[in-house]
Amino acid sequence: MKSRGEDLAIFGGPPAFSEALHVGRPNVFDRARFLDRVNKMLDRRWLTNDGPLVQEFEQRLADICAIDHCIAVCNATLGLELLIRACGLTGEVIVPSFTFVATVHALQTQSIVPHFCDIGRDTHSIDPRRIERSLTSRTSAILAVHLWGRIHDVEILADLAARHGLTLLFDAAHAFGCSYQGVSAGGFGRAEVFSFHATKFLNTFEGGAIATNDGDLAGRLRLMRNFGFRDFDSVVSLGTNAKMSEVSAAMGLTALESLDRVVACNRANHEQYAELLNNLPGVKLLAYDETESCNYQYVVVEIDERGVGLNRDELMRILWAENVLARRYFFPGCHRMEPYRALYPEAPDRLPVTEQVCSRVLQLPTGTAVGPDEVAVIGSILRLVVDEAPKVKRLLEKESRDSEVTSVP
Repeated sequence: MKSRGEDLAIFGGPPAFSEALHVGRPNVFDRARFLDRVNKMLDRRWLTNDGPLVQEFEQRLADICAIDHCIAVCNATLGLELLIRACGLTGEVIVPSFTFVATVHALQTQSIVPHFCDIGRDTHSIDPRRIERSLTSRTSAILAVHLWGRIHDVEILADLAARHGLTLLFDAAHAFGCSYQGVSAGGFGRAEVFSFHATKFLNTFEGGAIATNDGDLAGRLRLMRNFGFRDFDSVVSLGTNAKMSEVSAAMGLTALESLDRVVACNRANHEQYAELLNNLPGVKLLAYDETESCNYQYVVVEIDERGVGLNRDELMRILWAENVLARRYFFPGCHRMEPYRALYPEAPDRLPVTEQVCSRVLQLPTGTAVGPDEVAVIGSILRLVVDEAPKVKRLLEKESRDSEVTSVP
């Protein structure tokens, strides 16, 4: 443990960790179970095209989420694109900017205008109060996001969508295993899209799934994910190749068997962070509703520069020097990324909360690659930096000046 600001790695001290601690380092599950499934798959010589492992995985997901239909896809981005197309969306869609850029790309690539709506200060999710003032005659849907797996305002959003004749969809990339008022994610709105990317707590290497209780919509999606084929020789609709492979489903099934262990690890890490960061000036750990199911896969802190004495980016530089690769999710906001920055230059004026949150959020490492010892060290670094913030600030400024001098030719 480091005891003085001068000991920090950014000022020449040894890093706290010899190997980098990543945010979203993949969870690895029971290798023997996974390899057994893979060997049986190879014996069957059925590697893709809606094989038995994909079918079993889809059924398990549907059972867990208590929904009628679950359509596995090769990644969540294509899942969003297929869903948007299958729902016949056109014109404009209300969407938050504070999300992974794939949410917005799925609209823009289909010539649908993403109308950015601001978020709630405490929820980080789309603010229903701001949606109605964003509606136009061209609005066809609301695409909301269950950010951090915290599900908010689904009844308000459903009522708003119904009153205005809009389709309500959810990007549920973070929300598998989470609930709202005891109801599991997957059945809200017309459909929801899960991500099983390698960085998610449940991964299929790469993959996703579309969850819905709409049988007609599910049927269209199954056609669309397989080139529009109804049977061996009959193509009855436009489609693409968005199928999940058997090996990905094998990983997913194995992951489901370890789900309780992974969630328990995530929860323990989050609770330890909460204890270590409790009452630390300027550092606010986002909490989860203890009455709901949750996957605890994100440890999100907000950094208030006035309270800490350092801004979020300075704190991140300090952590990175210690091999703690904290991340600025989802900086700088989709509206400040291309092509949206050029297409919608007025967006920042409509998104004051998004702008503020983008400058404050920091994601800390968790998952099965992180345990009590690692969390303790990260917590001690954060507390040291805050306790000695004026000194650390001066040292950072000196380091910056010295770097400028040495860089002059």
